[in-house]
Amino acid sequence: MLDKLLFKSVDNSALVVFRVFFGILISLESWGAILTGWVRRVLVEPKFTFNFIGFDFLQYLQGPYMYIHFFIMGVFGIMVAIGYRYRFSIIGFTVFWTIAYLMQKSSYNNHYYLLILISLMMCFFPAHRYHSVDAKKGYVKESLCMPNWVNIWVITQLFIVYSFASIAKLYPDWLDASVAKILMASRSHYWIVGDILQKDWTHIVVAYFGIFFDLLIVPLLLWKKTRKAAFVFSIFFHLFNSIVFQIGIFPYMSLAFSVFFFPPEKIRHLFLRKKEKFQVLNSEIVMTSRHQLIKAFVVIWMIVQVALPLRHHFIKNDVLWTEEAHRMSWRMMLRSKASSVQFYIKGEDVDYKRKVDLNDYLTPKQQRSLSKPDVFWQFVQHLKKEYKNQDVEFYANARIKVNNQKSRYLVHPDQELSQLKWNYFKHNDWLYLKE
Repeated sequence: MLDKLLFKSVDNSALVVFRVFFGILISLESWGAILTGWVRRVLVEPKFTFNFIGFDFLQYLQGPYMYIHFFIMGVFGIMVAIGYRYRFSIIGFTVFWTIAYLMQKSSYNNHYYLLILISLMMCFFPAHRYHSVDAKKGYVKESLCMPNWVNIWVITQLFIVYSFASIAKLYPDWLDASVAKILMASRSHYWIVGDILQKDWTHIVVAYFGIFFDLLIVPLLLWKKTRKAAFVFSIFFHLFNSIVFQIGIFPYMSLAFSVFFFPPEKIRHLFLRKKEKFQVLNSEIVMTSRHQLIKAFVVIWMIVQVALPLRHHFIKNDVLWTEEAHRMSWRMMLRSKASSVQFYIKGEDVDYKRKVDLNDYLTPKQQRSLSKPDVFWQFVQHLKKEYKNQDVEFYANARIKVNNQKSRYLVHPDQELSQLKWNYFKHNDWLYLKE
């Protein structure tokens, strides 16, 4: 029964059309990052970047080379869109994007992580078997179908992302719409909609529409009776996010995924009119020598995707404050966080603490990232390397504030910082988090 569900042949129109959209979007993301100055601000101008812990070797790529890096990613995107040397180009983009992602945390975004997952999934999909240069040139055998596990993988992944994004919003500051109010306050200058975004009713609509949209959009798109209405709501939701929050290609990529929910004949009619009509036979089960490996891989993938957003429940204290297990958990735009962080150095033979001028080390954006405990710890390690031949101690006056709550100390002001250890998998007890 499971084999029949996973390996029956189905029309590949949705995957082919998504490949084209996906390739165009990742090219726009890559080249847009150069043109808007994102690459310059995040990966070129800083003296160093806050890479994911354990990936310090990526620091060697930081600097002007990153312009070339992102330009190449854009080229890979075009190759994906036209289906030219597809496997090489999608694997190349996945590797290059993952490197850029792991190099910096100052501009961390759940959407960047989602792009890694989508790219990695596309590496395994036969997305170049039709309407591609590879198929026309005979590099691969042209096919009108694909195994059904592709559809199941995509839809299940989307369901996980949206469901956990909805569940994460179920906490007091979101439910009373105060987070929405904070998020909209900085957008009062927007043309036409700026004043509307400051209304109390707008904040309530944003808060609860976000919860219910994330929770229901995948089931509503799957059900034929609600599919069209859900798609209309989806267009409104993602365009709103694009205009108000300016989050790049991701609203449009989310809309592109809609092709997996509509009947193949509809997709063919809209985008692939020259494609022959493909009849799916219930008995047409195509098993390969790797079918057991495919099943095992997809199951393990889904277990990991469910486990990652749940892991913060097994770590002491509130993830909104500690941010331990915050990443890769679909905790998107859940809170507003402010901080005031200042470091001090004290020599062995003096009683006073000398203030560290953060401008000598960090960009303004990086300084704001010091509210994240792992980034805070990494900066301490950077200071230790600079003063490695001197007998000094390090202290910090670091206060953080989540939403409208009272600020708390990130670490105790009298805590000497040089011996602190970072634990990736459980709570770091040196986090003070008291008023």
